[in-house]
Amino acid sequence: MDYKKLKANTNTTTQNVDGLYKPTGNIYESVVILSKRANQIALEMKEELDRKIGEFASPTDNLEEIFENREQIEIARFYEQLPKPTLISINEFLNDKIYYRSPSKES
Repeated sequence: MDYKKLKANTNTTTQNVDGLYKPTGNIYESVVILSKRANQIALEMKEELDRKIGEFASPTDNLEEIFENREQIEIARFYEQLPKPTLISINEFLNDKIYYRSPSKES
């Protein structure tokens, strides 16, 4: 997922309950969908960050030999400035970019 192109807000704002209620017809189902999607996004971001930071790890590191690396600092700043996974999932949900289904309603 390309996080640079996201249009989600980086600030938390109050959401209208009607906007979250209408797609599913149940506010609790909407919250569950949002939480599951936020967990997926957080996991993707964590794996990507671990891959990028893992490139700088050396096998002989110890507590006395910690070096500051400018590239690591830039990567950390980039991820700190990204919107939170919950804000991304709300944005996707309100823009109908999340596919969800209810097995109980299908049968």
